[in-house]
Parts: sequence; C-alpha cells; structure tokens
Amino acid sequence: MSSITVRNLPEEETHRALRVRAAMAGRSTEAEVRAILESVARPGGRIKLGSLLAEIGQQAGGFDLEIERDKSPPQPSSKMITNP
Repeated sequence: MSSITVRNLPEEETHRALRVRAAMAGRSTEAEVRAILESVARPGGRIKLGSLLAEIGQQAGGFDLEIERDKSPPQPSSKMITNP
C-alpha cells in the first residue's frame, strides 16, 4: 500500500474540519481522508469501458457475447521447475 504526505495544509481549520467530518461518519481522521480520496479519485458513477463498449455493441445491431468461463480449479503446470 502506498502512503502520501500532504504539505502546507492549513492545519488548524482543515484538520479540525476533517476530525469533525470523521467523527460524524464514525471513523478515524485517517480513515476519513482515505474515504474522501477514494470517492474523488474513483467516483462510483464513472463509466466503465467494458460496459460502455457492450452497450455500443447492443445499439449497433446487438450481438450476444455469452462467454462460459471454466470454473474448474487451476491445475499445476506439468513442467517441473528445479533450481540448479
């Protein structure tokens, strides 16, 4: 996991506002900052490329891409790797 340092933050008022916001949400200040960054960097309503392409395909005449995935557990390779 990555970490960041935010410099030159207006310490008094911003930190106080973050503490109040975190308390209202029932989490720590650090958890609140993570939640804020997550919501801004990866908004829930964003368009996902795969969904968009599937919708365009349906509008262009439609085709059904039913892909059946192999649900069996993966098997180890038949080649054995040894250290020299």
